[in-house]
Amino acid sequence: MRQTGAAAGAALALPTFIPASALGRGGAIAPSERITMGFIGVGGQGTGHLLGGAWTYLTGGYTARKDVQVLATCDVRRERREMTCQKVNEHYREVYGQNFTPCKTYTDFRQVLERPDIDAVLIATPAHWHATMAVMAAQAGKDMYCEKPSAVTIAEGQQMLATVQRYGRVYQAGTQQRSEYGGKFRLACEFVRSGRIGKLQSIYAYRDGGAIFWPTRFGPGQPAPDSVDWDLYLGPMPWFPYDGNVGAHRFDIGELNWGQHHYDIVQWAADADSTGPVELFMEDGFSCYKYASGVVVYGKPYPGEPTGGDGGACFVGTAGRIAVDRDNLVSDPPDLAREPLRPNEVHLYHSNSHSGNFLQCVRTRQPTICTAAIAQRAASALLLGGVVKQLKRPLKWDPVAERFPDDDEANRLLSFARRPPWNV
Repeated sequence: MRQTGAAAGAALALPTFIPASALGRGGAIAPSERITMGFIGVGGQGTGHLLGGAWTYLTGGYTARKDVQVLATCDVRRERREMTCQKVNEHYREVYGQNFTPCKTYTDFRQVLERPDIDAVLIATPAHWHATMAVMAAQAGKDMYCEKPSAVTIAEGQQMLATVQRYGRVYQAGTQQRSEYGGKFRLACEFVRSGRIGKLQSIYAYRDGGAIFWPTRFGPGQPAPDSVDWDLYLGPMPWFPYDGNVGAHRFDIGELNWGQHHYDIVQWAADADSTGPVELFMEDGFSCYKYASGVVVYGKPYPGEPTGGDGGACFVGTAGRIAVDRDNLVSDPPDLAREPLRPNEVHLYHSNSHSGNFLQCVRTRQPTICTAAIAQRAASALLLGGVVKQLKRPLKWDPVAERFPDDDEANRLLSFARRPPWNV
């Protein structure tokens, strides 16, 4: 007892240094108040979110945010998960000394979802995984930021939405044009919905519809290296042999990768976030859509314009037109877009940071600027274009039932057979 008392006294006599950041002082956020996150898929897109990239709009990405603690990096490629985890821990060591919970690496995303100390996940895997992981994240009680496309079939988009709503999770789609780029896209949609161009008649989306398209390769292939979990990479898609191109495949036709950016803005401007088109057809080789309002959407550039810029769209009305992309907002006549938005005109959800909006909504439980419901409808519009591209004939669509009326051939393209055990 004498020895224990002496040791305790000596310990109490020595000063204990704890960084102010670990206590939430000096403007820092205490660890107990930070949102804990796991990053699933840390290739180019995922690493950009994690450590800083062209679409994160914050130097250092989520890792640099004082209100976030990254606890996990997950990828089927060992070098990716280990490199990103090392950089996260190096940054935290510089900022917090030794007083932080270290980031850990995982091959299987299910182990990330099992951690009770993780609040939210960012999903930036190949597209064929997005909806499945979102469903499983919601079932595990995690909020999520999920990259586009939100789904690769209409059926799995419906399931994603139903599960997110059932479990009351916060969902932010990675269609950041609603928040970033100086508010150009929001302002363009506000102008259109306020009647600046008169009655909206047509929209040029500059991007075609898209669909998933699986490779048809058979045979034994070559053995995957120990550093790659090939089976987990394929996940719910049909199996095909390892070919050394992990992460480099494009399982799509049309604009499945980029298209949701465009159709998200199309839906927003057309006041169609909760609905979809009623007819689909082809024109000049592009998928086209007609809404119940009479608005027609063309999956191609405006006549005479070869491209529409990143994420762009052109809105044509009875009194003029407005075009927007990530660099420009212009109108014809020019005055339509020059006058600031007036108080009595339509004002849409305002966010100037897509990641910041997500984190704020994780805290407040309010809807994000691009909820699962909005994302599901934008992805659905994109994927409907993929269906009409494959069938090459006009189609009717019921946006309430979300089915093709009396068209079994088209309805078969709403889903795909999933490889076990991914029948979530």
